[in-house]
Order: sequence, then C-alpha cells, then structure tokens
Amino acid sequence: MATTALGRRGGAAPARLRGRNRGGLTALLFLSPWLIGFSVFFAYPLLATVYFSFHRYDLFTLEWVGLLNYRYLLRDEAAWTAIRNTLWLVVVMVPLRVAFGLGVAQLVTRLKAGTGFFRTIFYLPSLVPLVAGTLGFVFLLNPGTGPVPAILSGLGLPSPDWFGDPSWAKPGLTLLALWSVGDLMVIFLAALLDVPKQLYEAAALDGAGPWQQFFLVTLPVIRPVVMFAAVTGVIQTLQYFTQAMVASRVASGATDSAGTVFVPGYPDGSTLTFPEWLFHQGFRDFAMGYACVLALILFAVSMVFTLILLRQFRGLTEEEA
Repeated sequence: MATTALGRRGGAAPARLRGRNRGGLTALLFLSPWLIGFSVFFAYPLLATVYFSFHRYDLFTLEWVGLLNYRYLLRDEAAWTAIRNTLWLVVVMVPLRVAFGLGVAQLVTRLKAGTGFFRTIFYLPSLVPLVAGTLGFVFLLNPGTGPVPAILSGLGLPSPDWFGDPSWAKPGLTLLALWSVGDLMVIFLAALLDVPKQLYEAAALDGAGPWQQFFLVTLPVIRPVVMFAAVTGVIQTLQYFTQAMVASRVASGATDSAGTVFVPGYPDGSTLTFPEWLFHQGFRDFAMGYACVLALILFAVSMVFTLILLRQFRGLTEEEA
C-alpha cells in the first residue's frame, strides 16, 4: 500500500506540472497579439534606431562611425535652436492650452441657454485638418492680405507680422493652438459636469466665493483630468511638426519647384522644432544615422517629461489621501 501511495503522489506532480505549462501556454496565446504588436512596432524599431545611430546611413550605404553622430549633435547649432524652440512651446503653449481649455469649458457650463450651440462652435476648429487650419490661420493673420490686420488697422490698432517676425512667430503658433483647443474643452467639460453639486453647495454655505469654489472644489476633483491633459499636451508638443512646417513654408513663400531650396524654421529659425529638424536630416539630407540620434533624444526627453509629471501627480494624490 505504501508503494501505491508513493506512485500516486509521483504521478500527481507531473500532472500539476503539465497543468501549469498548459496554463502558461494559454496565457501566452491570449497575450500574443500584444506581444507581436509590441515586438514589431516598438521593440524592433527602437533597437534598429539604436543600431543605425552608430552608422553613417543614407538608405544605400551603411558605414560604422561609432559615436560620431552623437558628437556632431553637440556642435549642431540648428539642433540646439530646435531644442530651444520646442522647449519654449512646451513651457508656454501647453499651460496656456490647458488653462484656456479649462476656462472655455467652465464658461460653457455656466451658460443658461445655447450651451449646445457654443459647445459646437468651440469644438469645430479642432476637427479642421492641421494643414488646412494652419493655411487658413496664416492667411487670416497675413499683414498684406489678411482680414485681421485690416480690421485692426481700421480700428487704429497695431498688427504685428505674426509669421514674418521672429519674435512673433512662436506666439502666432500658440494662438493657432488656442484656436483649436476644442478637444481639451470637451474633456474638461465632461469632468466639470461630473463634479458633485453637493460640494459646491457646502462650500457656498461656508462662505466660499466663485474663485474659492474653483480652487478648493473644482480643481481637486478634476485634477486627474488636468494631469492627463498636461501629460498628453507635453508629448504632443514635443512632437510638434505639421503646424510649424506649414506656417513657415507659407509665410516664406517657398515652393517645391526645381531650383528652390527651403530652409526650415522661417523666419530666422524661430519656428524650427526638433521633429522638424529630425525630418529635415532624415528625409531631406538623407542623414539617417544622425536622424536616428535625434529620434532617440526625442524619445528619451518625452519619457523623462512624462515620468516627472506622473511622479508629481502621484505625490499630489498621496498627499490628498
């Protein structure tokens, strides 16, 4: 009988092992779509980018150069100009878009009538394609033919050369970003409508005014939404490309005809962003190795900004708890 019991126990262990292996294979089967997508669309491109960053690569020839591309970044004046412009947009454009989107959403919630109409009006610009919206915006602010400078001139007010003056080019892009703030407005509007009205009533009974209610009731409740808007805004602005490229080309009058050379960042490099310089190096000059270095820098900076913002958000949440 003892031998029979040992045989049973000995047979139970392989059975459990087979059950675990079967469960692991089942889990891998369900995870396979994500694993394949992660490997094909993230892991492999990232490893390939790291590999090509140590080479001189022009799509035809591949030559090992070690850290030469990284050293060239340190003395590339255009790259540092692009870094400064991109950081300016992150520091100025992102907070303004978040504040303006939240302000518009707060205004819509306070309206007594026509809420649906104004919500639609504010949201429509965000549906306009980026290229078309940028073309229209540059035309509206053009000092020679645009209606906005003509109206301001008729009222006796000065009108700057928005996309022709280096000191006004980035503020012009910021105005364009504020004009298309409808996507953030809708998100904030949903968050504001979800704030319990009992909290406002309790704050009013304690003598809190509108501003005190906003800072003591509204902001703490919608703080996760504000953090989401800030994180996504930073990531999108670090990848800011289309609007800057189109605005600089239109303002400079550049065309793609033979014999013309377009220098990105018109005027005087004031609209040159980091992704724009990356695109220029990779697909205009075909310096793919150096473009991979720029891509890795952009990826690392985006990760650092995101981790810092998430860490700050986690700290604020723990303090409230």
